[in-house]
Amino acid sequence: MNCSQTPDFVLLGLSNDPEKVQFLFGLFLALYLLGLIGNLLLLLAIAADVHLRTPMYFFLSQLSLVGLCFTTTTAPKLLEILWTGNGSIFFSGCLTQLYFFAVFADMDNLLLLVMALDHYAAICHPLRYPLLMTPCSCGVLVGGSWGVAHSISLVHILLLSQLSFYTNQKIPHFFCDFGPLLWLSCSDAHFNEDLMMALAGLLGISPLLCIIGSYVHIFCAVSRVPTAQGKRKALTTCSSHLSIVVLFYSTVFATYLKPSSTSYSSEELISSIMYTLVTPTLNPFIYSLRNKNVKSSLKTILSMESSQD
Repeated sequence: MNCSQTPDFVLLGLSNDPEKVQFLFGLFLALYLLGLIGNLLLLLAIAADVHLRTPMYFFLSQLSLVGLCFTTTTAPKLLEILWTGNGSIFFSGCLTQLYFFAVFADMDNLLLLVMALDHYAAICHPLRYPLLMTPCSCGVLVGGSWGVAHSISLVHILLLSQLSFYTNQKIPHFFCDFGPLLWLSCSDAHFNEDLMMALAGLLGISPLLCIIGSYVHIFCAVSRVPTAQGKRKALTTCSSHLSIVVLFYSTVFATYLKPSSTSYSSEELISSIMYTLVTPTLNPFIYSLRNKNVKSSLKTILSMESSQD
């Protein structure tokens, strides 16, 4: 079997059963369109309503933008495989998909941390909040997150590009991921794999620990609120973010905290689908359904569109 630094791969997708393929294509097309519409509507609602131009909604708009891009990184290729049965992908295309996948996954992770810090500042330091979360500081937090995500993802791609791979290999997945590519490498990839795991672990675990620390302080501050109504209001502010944090990290851990293997089980593929498609699709609905301001803005936009028609 030949080795090459520019090999071709074949993504196997999810199923070869014609009946299942038709059902899966319809399901994932609907899921992808739902995610696009949900995130676009949330972005439009935040941009159109002056009352939503606050740090919390600025970070939420960035999360919606990332979610929209995240699903677009993997869903079109998955739909192509299901529709045509052709999972061929060039090495350059594989690295490109993997780069954007890593950037948006890291941004999802970092934005959840930034939003936790925003809640911490609002609840634990309400008098200093306007000084802490100025437009400049919010821009620095988001811009810094994009810079870190880009840098870490670029390092991963550079490490992979130095390896040689077996040609014409089948990848038992619906998108290019780090694990399958490392398994197909015919180079000594131990150093590259260890460094990539160290970077991924640092960027994955550190934000989670900071989020947990922020919520420990938040819950301590809420416990000192004298009225039940005040406690309920504070916790309601955090409930949507906590729901997304639990959904995001549970699916990520289910996908990646497992022993290395040369194949993917159906359970692991389902975890990947939850992580790459379902979670970004649910994010805007979790926030819009539990947020009166967002729902009010969406109703105004939809009523304006219906009146114009």
